[in-house]
Amino acid sequence: MRAAVITSFDSPPVYREHPEPLATGDHEIVVDVLAAGLHHLTRAKADGTHYSSTGRFPIVPGADAVVRDPQGTLRYAALDDTNLGTFADRTVIDVRRSIPLPAGADPVTIAAAMNPAMSSWVALRRRIDFRPGQRVLILGATGSAGRMAIQIAKLFGAAQVIAAGRDTARLAGLAALGADETITFDKIDRAADTDVVIDLVWGAPSAQTMLPLLTARADRTAPLTWIKIGSIAGEHAPVPSVALRAARLQIIGSGIGSVTSRDFLAELPELAAALAAGTLQVQSRAVPLADIGRHWTTESTDRLVFVP
Repeated sequence: MRAAVITSFDSPPVYREHPEPLATGDHEIVVDVLAAGLHHLTRAKADGTHYSSTGRFPIVPGADAVVRDPQGTLRYAALDDTNLGTFADRTVIDVRRSIPLPAGADPVTIAAAMNPAMSSWVALRRRIDFRPGQRVLILGATGSAGRMAIQIAKLFGAAQVIAAGRDTARLAGLAALGADETITFDKIDRAADTDVVIDLVWGAPSAQTMLPLLTARADRTAPLTWIKIGSIAGEHAPVPSVALRAARLQIIGSGIGSVTSRDFLAELPELAAALAAGTLQVQSRAVPLADIGRHWTTESTDRLVFVP
């Protein structure tokens, strides 16, 4: 079969021949890959910067995909830590980490959206007691995960969603997705009285945002839950100690480990149904897997989806 193969952390994938996958476990099956998204998680695992990277080569990247099982059923499958990912003609899945897709679901749409949507969906469902009527601030709202977070917060009943980012042109289009207000980071005080922060940025920008946001709050004793999901601006954020003393701030993370696999899987059917029904808007673009070398580092508002 053909697959995208990485042989070192500092080299891009090469599309080439690769041994056929073999199912060896009781719950494993070999499946045909129909569509696999190029996610931040996929790149981070492949270049060694994600905490779950194995460091063993060769690696076929790809953390999830829409696949066809031997019975012809379309499934969304999320892979555990493995060197045989989904950027290939075929791969091996644990059927317990997959769900059948609704009739008529578009493989490219599902492959593009499940990973970026899952981050905020699971964070609001499984990491906090999110209640309808709460106000949400999204840091890094212009990317794929941020655009999904706006829609998911509204779907879950948020009374107000404020979208924060750096690119004013991209921010301008977020009202159509449900953002009640859009701001740049230097105007963060306008979001001071939100209840929940979904942080897809982290790094220095998040640390620099905390104090202005907290000091502008009308009531600093009102609880503010800061959910750290992504880290596109850096793995480390120098949080000022006064931010933790001068306001009722709770910082938590949401991701692999802080949420169990069982909890992630429990949320997938409803999320897939919302995507299949068009409840959540998705920006995606399908490209041939054979062109992965050209697209591996592409940055786009469209989530790239590789089609073998």
